[in-house]
Amino acid sequence: MPYEYRTLGRTGVRVSPLALGTMNFGSYGRVSPVDGAQLISAAIEAGVNVIDTADVYSHTEAESIVGSALAEAGNRDEVILSTKFHHPIDDNPQHRGSSRRWIHRALEGSLRRLRTDYIDIYQAHRPDDNTELEETIDTLVDLVRAGKIRYYGTSTFPAAQVVEAQWLGRARGVRPATEQPPYSILARSIERDLLPVTEQYGIGTLVWSPLAGGWLSGHYRQEGKDHTWTRWANPLRHDMDLEVNRAKAAAVQKLEKIAAQAGLTLLQLALGFVLAHPGVTTAIVGPRTLEQLAPQLEAQGVMLSHDILDAIDEVVPPGITLSPGDLGYIAPAISRPELRRRQ
Repeated sequence: MPYEYRTLGRTGVRVSPLALGTMNFGSYGRVSPVDGAQLISAAIEAGVNVIDTADVYSHTEAESIVGSALAEAGNRDEVILSTKFHHPIDDNPQHRGSSRRWIHRALEGSLRRLRTDYIDIYQAHRPDDNTELEETIDTLVDLVRAGKIRYYGTSTFPAAQVVEAQWLGRARGVRPATEQPPYSILARSIERDLLPVTEQYGIGTLVWSPLAGGWLSGHYRQEGKDHTWTRWANPLRHDMDLEVNRAKAAAVQKLEKIAAQAGLTLLQLALGFVLAHPGVTTAIVGPRTLEQLAPQLEAQGVMLSHDILDAIDEVVPPGITLSPGDLGYIAPAISRPELRRRQ
């Protein structure tokens, strides 16, 4: 399936509009090694050249599945391989965070599991409130210079910290190349400041959850409750007893009408919307089956008219996220009361 590749920020690297996400690989999402290898093979055959994973996905299982699949197929060098560090991978309190000590150990573990001697994109999965950002950036720049990673970046960082990381990296001669935030029709907060920042600094933006955790795939509906629950569902994102999720369900019903009037599926509308933003480089999709992957691949060529985009804006205004569960990260200044009150 031919389509136009995009440049990853100012790196010169050409990437596909869709990336294959592997959060569901392993025991968490019940994607077996065999099924994971089939998904990777089908995606690459269709022209997808970005595979996104993380050490935390199924507590390192996903990386192992990806590494084995690429090694057995012999096509490691055909893909842009992205992985992440920060979240706990086990109960050891040292095995987490963004310190120099842990980044070096985390990277060695990822290289071993992915069966490769370099990572194309290595990202801090979330901000680390216990580690100076300067230490994290300093460590990642060292790893670029050592040849163990080609590029580095951040994931779900506030715009202010993305700017800070840019300046820290510039002072060391190697700026962060990527940011990986959440973005969908139902979660548009990054339009306010993050996407303008990534455009200003020439940062490649790989957005996650473009289908809003299944809401925009056509899987969830307002009527009934048993349809929403899988063992990995996030209650803050999916529990229909919460008003914010009922608002999402109401929005989805309106979006389905817009899609139908345009002769599109809801999934096509959702991916077309995300890929229409000039600040978005790639959208990460996370199918669990080949049947789910196929329509996602077909949707990446959908172009939405200004009238359709305007109609979407009427349902969910620009810059608005309907549920805090879709933000991916809530800053401590908001989540911790003691930081907002004098003791």
